[in-house]
Amino acid sequence: MSSNAFSDGKNALFSPSRRQFVTRIAAASAIAGLQGFPLSSFAASASTAGNRNVLSGTQFKLDIGETPVDITGRTTAATTVNGTIPAPLLRWREGDRVTMQVTNRLSAPTSIHWHGLLLPFNMDGVPGISFPGIASGETFTYQFPIQQAGTYWYHSHSQFQEQTGLYGPIVITPRNGERFPTDRDYVVMLSDWSDDSPEQVMANLKKMSNFYNFNEPTAVEFAQDASRMGLKQALEKRKMWNSMRMSPTDLSDLTGSHYTYLVNGAAPDGNWTGLFSKGEKVRLRVINGSAQTIFDFRIPGLKMTVVATDGQDVEPVTVDEFRIATAETYDVIVEPDDARAYTLYAQSIDRMGYARGTLSPRDGMQADVPAPDKPQWLSMIDMMGSMAMGGDMAGMKMGADAQGHEGMAMGDGKNKSGPATMPTRKIPTVRHARTEYGPGVDQHVDQPRMNIDDPGIGLRNNGRRVLTYADLHTIGGALDKRPPTREMELHLTGNMERYMWSFDGQKFSEASPLHFRLGERLRIVLVNDTMMPHPIHLHGMWSELESPDGIFQVRKHTIMVQPAQRITYLVNADAPGSWAYHCHLLYHMHAGMFRKVVVS
Repeated sequence: MSSNAFSDGKNALFSPSRRQFVTRIAAASAIAGLQGFPLSSFAASASTAGNRNVLSGTQFKLDIGETPVDITGRTTAATTVNGTIPAPLLRWREGDRVTMQVTNRLSAPTSIHWHGLLLPFNMDGVPGISFPGIASGETFTYQFPIQQAGTYWYHSHSQFQEQTGLYGPIVITPRNGERFPTDRDYVVMLSDWSDDSPEQVMANLKKMSNFYNFNEPTAVEFAQDASRMGLKQALEKRKMWNSMRMSPTDLSDLTGSHYTYLVNGAAPDGNWTGLFSKGEKVRLRVINGSAQTIFDFRIPGLKMTVVATDGQDVEPVTVDEFRIATAETYDVIVEPDDARAYTLYAQSIDRMGYARGTLSPRDGMQADVPAPDKPQWLSMIDMMGSMAMGGDMAGMKMGADAQGHEGMAMGDGKNKSGPATMPTRKIPTVRHARTEYGPGVDQHVDQPRMNIDDPGIGLRNNGRRVLTYADLHTIGGALDKRPPTREMELHLTGNMERYMWSFDGQKFSEASPLHFRLGERLRIVLVNDTMMPHPIHLHGMWSELESPDGIFQVRKHTIMVQPAQRITYLVNADAPGSWAYHCHLLYHMHAGMFRKVVVS
């Protein structure tokens, strides 16, 4: 595979001219709006047609180049499309055929992947898998029919260009109109920005995996634990983590100590704002276009009704908050009943930073920004799955004590405000491949948990109604009523101390392609043997998530697998060709958590 797509953490290509380009120059006017896009930039209305950040129709010209930007007070070179971050919003219509002429004005190869779209494999945009990439100075023409509707996005699949700015939203209008019509419609694109080169970031992580983690246990926390649970137990707690060479706060490799978090290209101080009139229904198309960040999204004072995920309509469910993994999308509808400002608040999973925007009846208004939640330690269930409770999970749930430390408690399994209930279905025996036993794997989960109603670390029992995968039900049900004829089990593996990531203990350069038989209905079993969540993306085909009892749940293009969790989903292998399959945390993908899928 070409190193353009990713590099197993080694020899990542980076244009020398880009390093030279990062000079002390003023931010170009071409990036105007970076500190807060005008309202119409992402508003879905006819008035946006002339805005340069919104392109609609069937014929598009996209130029990929380098543009100086100033997001943090330091001028840095970004990888941009038509000179903007994010790249222009592309508005398409279901049933149309679109053509994109993409010209590479970089000195290095580039590409665009159309995330979540069903299209011919040679239009998918992954160098070394589905096409050679776009060489410097060349133009590549993407052309394909639009077979779906909803909220999607696009990004580079070359080097680390997704991290340096090459990502943008896609909104596809349904042929028969929206199932849930609204008065206003906004894209809310979340992302993470760093002034440092991604190559240097990767080098830092390889040298010290917790390089950016400033939430490590402290002496003060030890004293608090000793007071609460006794000196012996507090020492045993630290001894356990030290013996495993793991950190209980490894929630995110890159944290708010390093990143600036953006809403539609605007840093928190830029305060992107969308307008509304009292009593209107407003759709927010929330896209996590970050390289490495999982966000928890809420609007204090407003309930959100989730109506779609990954472009697919779901039965409406009303929540206070939802976790959105890298590459996922959620459409929510809100109805502000007061003529005041509301804060769009997306805190990172490590609680060290946030993205922020505003909904308000007029420009210039602001609402209070919430204080970040307290970071929580990973619990035993995040490390050992069902084994943490002896393997019999019926009637059990996770809770937190007054100090915010998560533990286990008995319950009736009916609490809908956040704690995870455990399925009564007996957990199947996991199959560890022999390739999992080596220096690249520091942990095995023998009895993974199967529950999908767990909101995840940091969201359990927080007093808010938090969305889980168990709440999501795709309208219309499964695409195919056939049962699977074959099952494929893969383990998400890694060695955090060495910063090695893989499937079944094999990084991409060591692994053979996965083969799907054309036309088959396949069950994929994913077991997360690590203590970090991984959003897994299969290109070219839908992933139809099942409940723990094997019942169709929700159709997605990206599925987050939580620590020590076993999930299953069905795939129709109806797309011939070569496809990428990987963790969508960019640095995990580059470190090796990537496979090639061949459908034939």
